[in-house]
This record gives sequence, C-alpha cells and structure tokens, in this order.
Amino acid sequence: MWNSSSKATTSNANNKENDLPIDMVNRAMNAVKESQAAINHTVLNPLSEPQDEIVKDEERCGIIELHCIGNSLAMDIDRQTKIFLVALQSIFGQQLPEMPPTYISRLLYDPQHKTIVLSKKGQAIGGICFRSFPTQGFTEIVFCAISMPEQVKGYGSYMMNHLKDHIMDNGVMHLLAYADCNAIGYFKKQGFSSNIRLARSVYEGYIKEYDSATLMHCELHSGIVHTHFASTIRMQKEVLTELIAQRQKEVERVRTGLTCFKHGVAAIPIASIPGLKEIGWQPNFSSTRVEERSNAVHLKSIFEAVLQAMRRQTTAWPFLSPVDPKDVPEYYVHIKYPMDLKTIGERLERGYYKTRRLFMADMARMFSNCRTFNEPNTDYYRCANTLERFYLNKMRQFGLLDK
Repeated sequence: MWNSSSKATTSNANNKENDLPIDMVNRAMNAVKESQAAINHTVLNPLSEPQDEIVKDEERCGIIELHCIGNSLAMDIDRQTKIFLVALQSIFGQQLPEMPPTYISRLLYDPQHKTIVLSKKGQAIGGICFRSFPTQGFTEIVFCAISMPEQVKGYGSYMMNHLKDHIMDNGVMHLLAYADCNAIGYFKKQGFSSNIRLARSVYEGYIKEYDSATLMHCELHSGIVHTHFASTIRMQKEVLTELIAQRQKEVERVRTGLTCFKHGVAAIPIASIPGLKEIGWQPNFSSTRVEERSNAVHLKSIFEAVLQAMRRQTTAWPFLSPVDPKDVPEYYVHIKYPMDLKTIGERLERGYYKTRRLFMADMARMFSNCRTFNEPNTDYYRCANTLERFYLNKMRQFGLLDK
C-alpha cells in the first residue's frame, strides 16, 4: 500500500493590518465543517462528491491501492511485482502506440527506473514509470498511462500527486517529462509548463529526448502536500464564501437610527455611527494635506508666484487670455468649460482658490481643453505639454505636489 507522509506547514501570525480577525475565520471554518457534516449525513447525491474525494474514498475502502515497484538484478522480485510489470507493459503499449514495445520493455524493466502502479481490486489499471537523478535535482517521467476503461475518473491526477509527494520525500523538487500532443493537456492540469525553469546543462545528457514531443517542467513546493492539495483549495474557497456571506449579513443588517440629535446634541464622532466599521469604514487621519491647513494668505501667495512664472514662459502665449470666438468660432461648440491664465488670475484675486485642489482643477482643465481641441502635431498641443510640465515642477518646488 502506498503511504504518503503528511507535512505540516507553518503560517505567520495573524498580525497584518488587513488580516481578518482569527475568531471570524474560525467561525467560518466551523460553519463550513458543520455544513459538510450535514451533507455527508443526508447523502443527498453521492455523485456530486468531488472526483478527488471519490478516489480517496476508494483508497480508504481498499478498492484501489498504490505501490512503488521496480525490477532488480541483485535479488529476486516477488511474484506480485512481476504481475504488475507485465500488466503495465501491456497498458503502456496500448495507450502509447508510438512507443516501440521493445523500448517500453527495456525502460520498464530497467532497475534504474521505478514505477508507481495503481491497482483496482488487485488488477493493475495504470502507472507512472520514472527515473530520478538526485545529483541533478530532477526526476524524469518516462511513461504515464491509465487503461482505457478507467480514464476520466481522477486516477491520473491521483497517481501524479503521489509521485510528487514521493520525490519530494527524497529531496527532489523538479519533474521533467516529454509530452506528445495528446498528453500536453493532462500535464498542464498537473501543474506542468513548457516554460522550462531549469538550466539546460542540468538535464542535457540525462533525460531521453523525443522528436515531435514537448518538454514540460513542474517545479514543486515544499510547503504543499499534493495528495491533499485539491481538498485544501476547496476548503479555502468554501471558507471564503462563508466569510463573504457573513459580511453580507452584517452589511445588510438594519440598525436603529440615531436619536441623540433629538436631545440637543449638535455633532457626534463619525466612528460612533453604528455599522460603519462593520462595512469596512476606517478613519482617514491624513484627509487634509499640510498645505491646505495653511492660512489662506500664504496659499494665495504661492498660487500667484506659480501663475506669474507660467505667464513668463515662451509657451504660455496660447493660454494668456480666453479664446476669441471671432477668431475660432467653433471652439466653444466643442469646449463647454473654457479656461485660461487670465481667468485663473481673476479667480485668484476674488479668493476663489481656497484649496490646492481647486487651483489644480482649473489648470488641468485648461491643458485638457487645448489637447481636446487641437491635434497632437500642432504648436498649441506642444505648448500645452511643455507648459504643463513647467507648472507641475513649480508646484513640486512649493510642496504642493507629491514628489
């Protein structure tokens, strides 16, 4: 019987700022387990059970078994191993018709090759023949096949996952295999890729190369137990779905309205409003920039300095005053909200720009209007780009723009 050693993975403490509270995760996991227990108890539809769980159930019941076998020149092999090797020789020959029978026999019976055989009710139904190169850090998959009547039942993934755990137990973290056009899809589902992340010098001269086949690579991770991988991912999905459902219930819960204002309270802290934190609200401690907390006179003087510097630029001529509708009658048909340096100056004198955002919004509109109305190959368009770069640099110099 094939036995895979369980591996415990370490996890970091739940101390990141955006991590969910551990008690919330525990509640979700308990809810999922209770739901699974109820489903298993009622057995509404056994056919809806995931394929990997069905295969595991068959293993627990002894219907299927996995064995790691190989030939030996130093000692006699047992009768059952001989029977399995002969059966696999036939299965590989039927499922891999491009491989010569003598070639299959030579590799399958080679003592340097091992084979994982999957038996069902004592009869071999598939296997993976492989050879490990510990000094090179990889294992080569030579043959992989399941008998025709037993295909599309999850047995192929089941064997591959056991092989991955087996070679990791021996310190090997890379799998290589040549796949023909019919097998590429299978290997991709098992985590293989044609993007080889091993240097060619590592495997060249060791692995057997085949014409009209694609070399595929799978890099393993020591923190993953592949025989439990599918069920772990499924559990994570179910826990995440439960967490979303719990959050949705919390968001949709109707809370009583605020009654404090009836008793003469003029204002309350935002954080005290029921339900805000539950929907993800967090206080914004830096909602107001330092420059916007400065006095209005100081802010106005900075805007005036920026404006004067812009007016002195040689590229400012298209923006010094509003566009004359007599010269460009169609301008105001396309530009609904015109802006220019003269208008910005007038607004500045009236005290319109109380914040940096208002000043920057009008500047951005002025440049955007120019680029909207004019083609990129015109002087107007080029002047807009040049003057805008100058303007942004001046704003940075005065500390009104992030560096």
